[in-house]
Amino acid sequence: MSVLPNSTLRRRYSHSKSKMTTESTQTLIPKLTKDNYDSWCIRLKAFLGSQECLEIVHYGYDEPESKEEEDALQEAEKQALKVNRKKDNKAKTIIYQGLDEDTFEIIASAETSKDIWEALQQKYKGADRIKKICLQSLRGECELL
Repeated sequence: MSVLPNSTLRRRYSHSKSKMTTESTQTLIPKLTKDNYDSWCIRLKAFLGSQECLEIVHYGYDEPESKEEEDALQEAEKQALKVNRKKDNKAKTIIYQGLDEDTFEIIASAETSKDIWEALQQKYKGADRIKKICLQSLRGECELL
């Protein structure tokens, strides 16, 4: 077994570290369109899960109503709040990357990742239901012919 000098080890480590960083930032968030909500949703859930943000998107977290209420929290509760805020901001950033400008404008006023997710669900699931109803009525008309 040969022993490498420390400088060689550092170079190899820093090279592999930068490569890992490059690889992790190459994850592409798919863009949401009017036709791909279901597959977009599955992919985003998987990515949010890998970033440990999915739970905060689904269930949200309790934000103190005022600064005084926040100041009254125990230290452990303050730390949990800090972690939840960080996860929520990370989730919002991930979701924002998958939106075009028009869709972003629709959800821009949402304060939490949970609010954003629910607004997108309402917009796109509602559109899917309308499409299915129209398709069913067209099928009914075709059958009558």
